[in-house]
Amino acid sequence: MKLEDIVKITNAKVIGNLEKNIDVQISTDTRTIKKGDFYLPLKGASFDGEKFIEQAIEKGAIGSFCTEGSISINKSVDGEPIPLLLQVPDTLVAYLQLANYRRRQLDFTVVAITGSSGKTTTKEIVASTLGAKFKVFKTPLNHNNEVGFCQTIFATPEDTEVLVLEMGMRGLGEIELLSKYAEPDISIVSNVGTAHIGRLGSRENIAKAKCEIVKYQRGKTFIAHDDEIIKKTIDFNGEKVFYSINDVKVLEKRANYSKFEYLGNIYELNVGGNYNIENALSAVNVGIKLGLSISEIQQGLKNYRPIEKRWEAVNAGGFEIINDSYNANPESMRAFVDTIFELYEDYLLVLGDMGELGEKEESYHKELGEYIFKKNSKARVLTVGNLSENISRECDGKHFSDISQVVEYIKNNISKSTRIFLKASRSMKFENIISLLS
Repeated sequence: MKLEDIVKITNAKVIGNLEKNIDVQISTDTRTIKKGDFYLPLKGASFDGEKFIEQAIEKGAIGSFCTEGSISINKSVDGEPIPLLLQVPDTLVAYLQLANYRRRQLDFTVVAITGSSGKTTTKEIVASTLGAKFKVFKTPLNHNNEVGFCQTIFATPEDTEVLVLEMGMRGLGEIELLSKYAEPDISIVSNVGTAHIGRLGSRENIAKAKCEIVKYQRGKTFIAHDDEIIKKTIDFNGEKVFYSINDVKVLEKRANYSKFEYLGNIYELNVGGNYNIENALSAVNVGIKLGLSISEIQQGLKNYRPIEKRWEAVNAGGFEIINDSYNANPESMRAFVDTIFELYEDYLLVLGDMGELGEKEESYHKELGEYIFKKNSKARVLTVGNLSENISRECDGKHFSDISQVVEYIKNNISKSTRIFLKASRSMKFENIISLLS
């Protein structure tokens, strides 16, 4: 971007010498900054990028953003004054403004996705489906907040036709902020569950937070799971499309395969579980709205492959493992065990704590244990962590305080003909079970 455009977009106060026609790359990290870049320092709960402005200049940055009072305009590096400072009220807002400018400049179609669970899988399936017709770029893993959105926009190739954005949130107003700068053409809410209920207090508030996705939508289509709480909450004048597993005829289901009929057409998916079929329905509807043929949608769905820690099949020390420990909440846990109970006979469930459930976190874990016992009183269940002990108590499972203990139990007591299924919140680091078994 040209420096003069950056100044106009962010309405920055110029301190120093501005060479208007210079093209620069924006960098937010002094560890990777290159000579000729322009530094944009960000702030977080435990870091302040403005403390590294001088370091950025030493590494070759031609200037930096700053906020009022964060750095003396008389500061120098190696005896030379800092060449250029662009002073703004908030550097994150400046970053968002620049990202929005690039989004408008390239003018690709934006498909924005949020949800309490399934949003990452939905993003991957939508991107795979649309990739049968368009040049598609998608949010990288763990880039679904404001900074990640900006990084995604600046990483998007110029020939991109469709950008598939995942939007995460931890409270009210965060999805609205992302919507303001992303300006979606199509938006999707995969579901409204209890993830983040500890922060938001109720499913009604979670629905409000998720439905903020349409606040600045420029397109006319909203696609969502068929849930009354979403229908009551959404404030959108455009077309609304709702879907659920009740809309399909399931023709075949195996551990890593689904075949189903929807709106008179047959589709295949290389994963099992009704919840994955539902995620695929959003992709089918997006494909229809963007003009894909049925054969293109069918091919795009078949091209989908699960990402790491999402129903990932691995072999560790001779044990066959399905790792779905990317994240967990009560809804995704129930969907997970439903799929296993339906498709497998010889299995072992290894479950860990579910995070961010607030004051009722123990109750949610207890209810999951009750649910498992009611569905299958003979299910073999091991739990790991503090909260998950409440699961084991209700379903006659075995509980372990740490991962090393459960690994030793598996090695000494579980046959290698038994398939092991892992599910927990990411903070439990269940990938270590696989590494210790290997």
